[in-house]
This record gives sequence, structure tokens and C-alpha cells, in this order.
Amino acid sequence: MDSNSADDTFFDNPTVEFMMSRRSIRRYKNESIPNNLIKKILTAAIWAPSAHNRQPWRFAIVTDSVVKHRLASEMGKRLRKDLEADQVDQALIEVDADRSYNRITSAPVLALVSMSMKDMDVYPDLNRQKNETIMAIQSMAMAGQNLMLAAHTFGIGTCWLCAPLFCPDVVKDVLNLPQDWQPQGLITMGYPAESRRKTRLSLNSRVMFINE
Repeated sequence: MDSNSADDTFFDNPTVEFMMSRRSIRRYKNESIPNNLIKKILTAAIWAPSAHNRQPWRFAIVTDSVVKHRLASEMGKRLRKDLEADQVDQALIEVDADRSYNRITSAPVLALVSMSMKDMDVYPDLNRQKNETIMAIQSMAMAGQNLMLAAHTFGIGTCWLCAPLFCPDVVKDVLNLPQDWQPQGLITMGYPAESRRKTRLSLNSRVMFINE
């Protein structure tokens, strides 16, 4: 059966319907998340599958408002510099930078998702080594998905921001991360202050069934 909507309930399976009910939340209540709950969510995250079972994901959790503001400010400086180099209109730059700043600083919890190649295989040729890196990225992304679904279980909203990919050095410096950590994404977390609805493109437009 084909579906355009993530709200359809034809599965008659509560787990699948729950997965389809998750949304990216960008506005949160000014309410902290208990540390024991954060640990439960992270525990679910690290039970994701990974290449060679090497578990290359790394998480840095930020709840301190001073650190959040410093991170958002420094990331904003890099964003402005990049957009100015692209000759984007200054007014649009400020709108983009302010939006990013507010999303980061208003979230009760930030979960920086990084990967490490420390325990991954090493190959003498660039092609296989590139693939090994991709495998680590895929593994890390699955852990991030686990995190967001686990958070959803506890009524906590999340949103994955890709901004750290564009300024990994800034993120590493502000958060004083270990040298082998490679920032990939920033997941904002908090109790939702909004509800959102989304649809999906048709299954047939994205899937090809191969028959003998």
C-alpha cells in the first residue's frame, strides 16, 4: 500500500505508528530535562547498530546556558563570514544567523553528535578508507535516530541541526572536545512548545521493487 502521509494508520502496529508520529520540533518549553532521563535516552542511542560493532558515535551534552550562548555566538560568527563570502544580502544574513542563535540557545539540552575513527579499520588505499569513514558516519546517524526516537518516547521533542558540519573546528574549540571527535550534527532537545504535521512523498516515487 502506498501513502503520502505520515499520519495514516494502516499499519495497525503501534511501534511503527509511533515512529511515524515523530516530528522535528524547534520551539521548546522553558523546562529542564532530568539528568536520569537524558541518560536513558543516550543509553537507547548507543544501542544502535554500527559497522563492525565499533560504535564510533560520540555525544557531548550541553545544558549550561553560558556554554550554549558561547557556542551559538561563535557558530554565528562563522555563518556570517561564510554568507558574506557568498555575497548574500546583509539583512538575510542577520535573519539566518539570528534564527540559528535562537534555536541553539532556547533548547534546554543540546546533544552534539560526533564520530571518531579511532576504533575503525585502517586501509592503505584511499577508496577503502573513504568507505570506512562513510560507514562510521552511517553508524553515527543511526545512533542519532535512536536518540530522537527514544526522546519522543518520553514526550521530548528534538531537531537535528547540520550546522556543526560547516564549522567543526569552532565547535571543537568551544566545547574542548577530544582531538579524534568529528562533529557531525547538533540535536536540540526539550519538551515541545509546538505541534507539527508533516507529509511524505509517495512511496512509489522513492522506492523501486526489484523482481526476478
